[in-house]
Amino acid sequence: MPAGRISSRQVIKRMMTMGFFNFEITDPQTSLEWMIFLTSKYLKMFLDGTWLTLYIAVLGTIFGFILGYIVGIVQDMKTGLGDNIFKKAFVRLLKIISAAYVEVFRDTPMIVQAMIIYYGIRQLGVNMAPVFAGILVTTLNTGAYMAETVRGGIGSIDLGQREGAWAMGMSPMKTMIYIVLPQAFKNIIPEMANTFLTNLKMTSVLNVIAVQELFMAAKTVGGNYYKYFESYLVIAVIYFVLCFVFNKIFNLMEKKLKGKKDYALAVEYMDNQ
Repeated sequence: MPAGRISSRQVIKRMMTMGFFNFEITDPQTSLEWMIFLTSKYLKMFLDGTWLTLYIAVLGTIFGFILGYIVGIVQDMKTGLGDNIFKKAFVRLLKIISAAYVEVFRDTPMIVQAMIIYYGIRQLGVNMAPVFAGILVTTLNTGAYMAETVRGGIGSIDLGQREGAWAMGMSPMKTMIYIVLPQAFKNIIPEMANTFLTNLKMTSVLNVIAVQELFMAAKTVGGNYYKYFESYLVIAVIYFVLCFVFNKIFNLMEKKLKGKKDYALAVEYMDNQ
């Protein structure tokens, strides 16, 4: 870190030291007072939980998107009449595996997946950290849903574009990479944003494998004073703010990608007339 600069955690620590978050509530009575009291006393725990929630949601969405893209491409793979039997068998096997993966993770709850993956791997003698297990579960769950989204995005591209690329001598692989996927990516960005917002909230189920995310922080804080209602209200506000801000950011990105709504076509031709 450059000299003269301080981290966000250091700023918060200084603010707490100077009493910035001291609301002079020592004997809270109402729910609002308890929310303020718990927030000021356990601010660091809530901030750490928020950071871990964002960390898992971001990485899980990115890795899940990459996995979903690969599975979606596999599901869209086609074989020709001239392909040998080994290639046809290999493609068929990949499709069966990808279809089974998608069905299993789409048809089971994420909380059950977390329990099976975390404790199942530990029974094999592998000591997996809860955070790593949380990212793995989020990635696999996201990949299953994104695979269907990618497959739909690929299917939304007009077949004539592929045929035109093939007529120009492009191979099916180059056609997919340079023609189909860039357009499909633009079409599925809104769903990717929606998946991220879903992951942001679904990380709360990872508390069952001892991930110290935002929900676990609220559960711990509430248990100290038996004020679970007020503690969960605090994180409800945090979740709402996070999702609201990111939703606005994604809406702006979507508008930028759409471009202008009106275009001046053939202006020079019209001027000459």
